[in-house]
Amino acid sequence: MKAAYDGYTFKLSENVNRRSVRFRNRYGIDLAGDLYTPKHAEGKIAAIAVCGPFGAVKEQASGLYADEMASRGFIAMAFDPSFIGESGGDVRNVASPDINTEDFSAAVDFLSTLEDVDPESIGIIGICGFGGMGLNAAAMDTRIKATVTSTMYDMSRVNANGYFDAMDAEARYELKKTLNAQRTEDYKSGAFARAGGVVDPLPEDAPFYLRDYHDYYKTERGYSERSLNSNEGWNTTSALSFINMPILGYSDEVRSAVLMIHGEDAHSCYFSRDAFKKLKGDNKELLILADTVHTDLYDRKDKIPFDKMENFFAEKLK
Repeated sequence: MKAAYDGYTFKLSENVNRRSVRFRNRYGIDLAGDLYTPKHAEGKIAAIAVCGPFGAVKEQASGLYADEMASRGFIAMAFDPSFIGESGGDVRNVASPDINTEDFSAAVDFLSTLEDVDPESIGIIGICGFGGMGLNAAAMDTRIKATVTSTMYDMSRVNANGYFDAMDAEARYELKKTLNAQRTEDYKSGAFARAGGVVDPLPEDAPFYLRDYHDYYKTERGYSERSLNSNEGWNTTSALSFINMPILGYSDEVRSAVLMIHGEDAHSCYFSRDAFKKLKGDNKELLILADTVHTDLYDRKDKIPFDKMENFFAEKLK
């Protein structure tokens, strides 16, 4: 299976230029991005860093978002997080609540040094699991002036508690035993076991959220050769640090503007609803979209509220 447009799952807008860039986070990991710029931009303008979904790459949803925002007058960069896609990191296919939060700040580092970017007007968009990481970055990085989360996952919560918080402490302990036993086996073998991407073919009794993911990652709609979810998935032990390290502990201290977007029919909607309850200030908004499921906000331009996002960033990054 091949992505539709030379490795990308979307077509580049006619009024947008795209070029590959590289930058480094403070752990010394080189990150790969695609920089999208309006063809007729003049002067210093606002910029947006985009990442996600969790297990995806910049040729998928984040690139589509960046392309669309660039077509609306922003400089936008979609990037692969550490250890994923074309980004660096000696170990591959692993995630970290700390390092992946840092990746957003590294993107801000890079954007703030570009001669056509206003360093006081930088925002971020986090999709799916990188919505949670983006919100965490906004709590840490005061240079981020506006944050959009789209179909957000709290990766710490889902790893520690399971879907819909169905995992109790005893089940969590058994999971940790299994994962740590796998650590031993990985060390012995010198290789990391992979958890497997989205299940394919789907079992007849697969829950809707798996069918939703399959419809994106395992079809021409969203398949990418570089995407973990489209192929063999994360290293099995990736869940360990998320179980032990909540990412949204200081989200109530985010002072900059936040727009959280989620589909009403998404299995994941409770993550945004609950995270929004912690936010403070009159510059925070939760937008719940009717008749919208989780992956609709990956690539369905008739569902993604780009007009709303454009107005939000235009106001908050001016």
